[in-house]
Amino acid sequence: MRRMGALLFGVVVMSGCIPAEAGRGPGSYAAPEPNGQQESFERRSLDQDVRALPAPPPAWEARRVTADARLVSSTTYVVQPGDSLRSIAIKTGAGSEAIARTNGLVAPFVIKPGQRLTIPGGRYHLVRAGETGIAIARAYSVAWSRVVSTNALEEPYILRTGQRLLIPSAGPETREERAARFHLDIDDILTGGQPALAANARPARPTASSARVLPATTPVAAPTVRVASNFAWPVKGTVVKRFGPGKSGERNDGIKIAVPLDTPVLAAADGVVAYVGSDVPALGGLVIVKHGNSTTTVYGHAGQLLVQRGQSVKKGQMIALSGNSGFADRPELHFEIRQGRTPVDPVSRLPVLTSR
Repeated sequence: MRRMGALLFGVVVMSGCIPAEAGRGPGSYAAPEPNGQQESFERRSLDQDVRALPAPPPAWEARRVTADARLVSSTTYVVQPGDSLRSIAIKTGAGSEAIARTNGLVAPFVIKPGQRLTIPGGRYHLVRAGETGIAIARAYSVAWSRVVSTNALEEPYILRTGQRLLIPSAGPETREERAARFHLDIDDILTGGQPALAANARPARPTASSARVLPATTPVAAPTVRVASNFAWPVKGTVVKRFGPGKSGERNDGIKIAVPLDTPVLAAADGVVAYVGSDVPALGGLVIVKHGNSTTTVYGHAGQLLVQRGQSVKKGQMIALSGNSGFADRPELHFEIRQGRTPVDPVSRLPVLTSR
């Protein structure tokens, strides 16, 4: 009886530590209870084993990058018979994409003998198998976001073996900017986390089980099916922080939902897991799922991660258990929806919220 009383006391104390109603007021909402198609809240999962899976090393750490960029001088090249944009890039050491942009060439990049092309100067890194954008940027001590903009990279942001990336110069910077070079965010992972793809190869198909782990050096194919316009709530709880700027000026790219510790976190739509880990300090345990139509969902502050990178998941499938990892001050879920690289208000894509 004494032991039973202690257990009951522990349950009461724990329930008192979870602010399920925190933030309730004019600006707070309660996520709807599951009903109808919201049966996804019933812990429906292809993998019923809820033990936390061991997190493999991030893809960008799997293949070391040597900072051996070739310094190319700005010059003019006269096209020879049999030349292609790729062969000119190999001859000059510049990137074919950079040459095309500088000379206003568009697909299919037709060039003619005798044509004079401007070769843009700079530092060009030759991408090797398995290298990622994040690892390349770190090797040269520059922010990956600057490499993306300098090279006008676009979705799906998968580098290819043999590609030559123009590396921007570091230039003068403040202490904060220097520190930011090694600070990862969601955008970095989405645009620079995939390993380079070998010539004439295709990204690996997603696996249906967390038991089959794809190698960290293998790029994973994104879904091709368009995601439904509306998503399911990943948890049921109370929205305690909205999307957008906060009172102190900080910006929240998603919403915060207060939930009890170890609440099942469910995939908001069918998709493929793009990232699992804890490399974004503010968000702690993190899962990123890619959906069709350039849409991504983000699940942060998790206590346990139950899926693997490259795993396909279904809407309502359990992918994590909630926690208070990262900069969370209570058990909660940080949830984002992104269209391309742009965060959008998740509430606009979720079923209507009702007060309780």
